[in-house]
Amino acid sequence: MASEDDEGTTGDAAEGPRPEAAHAEQAEQAEQAEQAVDPKIAAAVAAAEAAGPQNGESVRIDSWIWAVRLVKTRSLGATACKGGHVRVNGQSVKPSHTLRIGDEVRLRQENRERIVIVKRLIRKRVGAPVAAQCFVDNSPPPPPREAVAPAGIRDRGTGRPTKRDRRELERLRGLMGGGAGRPQGQ
Repeated sequence: MASEDDEGTTGDAAEGPRPEAAHAEQAEQAEQAEQAVDPKIAAAVAAAEAAGPQNGESVRIDSWIWAVRLVKTRSLGATACKGGHVRVNGQSVKPSHTLRIGDEVRLRQENRERIVIVKRLIRKRVGAPVAAQCFVDNSPPPPPREAVAPAGIRDRGTGRPTKRDRRELERLRGLMGGGAGRPQGQ
């Protein structure tokens, strides 16, 4: 019985001032976050916002993926769109597709898929720290370098591999399934 009474009194007392305390806590956290940002980055973010689209203007997908440094050049971004390697909200898009805040962009490149959600629209290329603030990266981590099969390394001066060497390399890499390509009887 005493525990029920205690719960009733603490619940009423906690409910009254709680919204004010939560609001004050959020304001304090926001101030700390603003203070933690490097002044140079803050200036670059302001410049990026100034370079962003004005009221009613839009940003092309090829321009945005170049501006946030997902591709090296805008023409590579356009080529990726034309090749079907860029999807916005699950649909393959043309380079001229207009982007909105909150869109999910999937970009396939070099055996990896980048999945990002648009936070800020920018048109001009900006520095890497500012570009990282323009999207939320939901991509899976890249595969470790050891997982990628290394190219055949041969000693200098050994010349071209023989047919036997080639078969051994293929067997090691698992290309022929352990020599399953040739009949057992021969």
